[in-house]
Amino acid sequence: MTERVLAKQVVESLRKGLPPTRGVELYSVGNEKLIAGTKRFHLADIGERGVIRFVSGSWGAGKTHFFRQLRETAFAEGCLVSTVELNVDEAPLNKFEKVFYSIVRNIASPSLFHQDLHIQEVAPFGRVVWESLCSLGGLPLEHTQPVPYENLQIAVEKLMADNGIDIDFRKIVRKYWETFLPEGADPAAQQQLRSEILQWFAGEGTRGTFSKNFGVSKIVGRENAKLMLQSLANFIRLSGYRGLLILFDEAEQAYSILRKSALKDAHNNLLSLINNIDGIPGLFLLYATTPDFYVDPKHGIIVYGALSQRIGRPEDRPPRALDTIWNLDSVSPDLDTYRTVGRKVKEVYTTAYSEAASDLPSDGDVDQFVAELYTQHPSLAAIGFWRVLTTGLIAHFDDCMEGDSRPVRQVYHDVMERLRED
Repeated sequence: MTERVLAKQVVESLRKGLPPTRGVELYSVGNEKLIAGTKRFHLADIGERGVIRFVSGSWGAGKTHFFRQLRETAFAEGCLVSTVELNVDEAPLNKFEKVFYSIVRNIASPSLFHQDLHIQEVAPFGRVVWESLCSLGGLPLEHTQPVPYENLQIAVEKLMADNGIDIDFRKIVRKYWETFLPEGADPAAQQQLRSEILQWFAGEGTRGTFSKNFGVSKIVGRENAKLMLQSLANFIRLSGYRGLLILFDEAEQAYSILRKSALKDAHNNLLSLINNIDGIPGLFLLYATTPDFYVDPKHGIIVYGALSQRIGRPEDRPPRALDTIWNLDSVSPDLDTYRTVGRKVKEVYTTAYSEAASDLPSDGDVDQFVAELYTQHPSLAAIGFWRVLTTGLIAHFDDCMEGDSRPVRQVYHDVMERLRED
């Protein structure tokens, strides 16, 4: 992926008011100390113990942006990353088996993350299992199929000797690896077989079918999903990765529509994760929520004393890596910080459209635009200034590229209308 392609992807995302999937480090300012502490205190020894932390922030406080920063940091540290949106339809916390399915479905490896933006991986966990075969079998990641039998055997021996991984988990991985042997069927049939095998991790199909076709005695379900998460962590470490960062992003109002019994199950599952995380080396869990999660008298953790005591409440001060809760609402950037972001976004824009660099405003004019935009934004607005700033900057640079000029007040109004619609 070229620098220009990445820059254009960042600009396109910011134009829509969204944090880009990749490249957030190109313009990020303000989280350096927290990121450095996370690397030092959590990612550096992720293989020794499991960790869970909570991220609290109002809508627009930058939780998604921060997650993207942390994801890139984790990839640089040799970890896998899975981003899971906890919602009542696909991954409700009261049904942990569905959460596990979503974790597996959304796993990405560093090599997958850094590949060409235009290549889409249909089954990213399949890519992880393939990379584990290469790692354990002594093959380079760029090795192409098929896999020599002797390399497969080396990998299988290491896998089957690890009793920290559920036996059926190991059997399924082995079956997946065997589809890469030279004597396999035609490529289309093998790809179909791989898809069927991966369904085991998603709880799809019946135990009888998997028992007959792949020799396992169970499938992933409600009764074993938490144990499978431990097996997943052990498998990842065995495969040569340092660990797995799971970014849980709680959907807005997700808890508020759960029935009382479902809410209790969700709270119990979260408490179970907290109580057992120390014994799952290789896992780093981050759970992002809004402030209501801690204090809402009907749906917040305050209704569950044991859980509330374990987590606590956000403190009104800048977050530190060793805190249980990282309160993003307590981070108050000053105008100079926003101006620095403005200049960085201009650099990204210039990289994306180098042929029109002369049409863009000077750094001093960018500083002035940021300052005027800042004065337009009420301190208690529902939409955070970070989104307004980055979206407004791109709109301003687009105007400059076209030779147009709108008052800052008009840019602000148009950006706010667009963000409200989203």
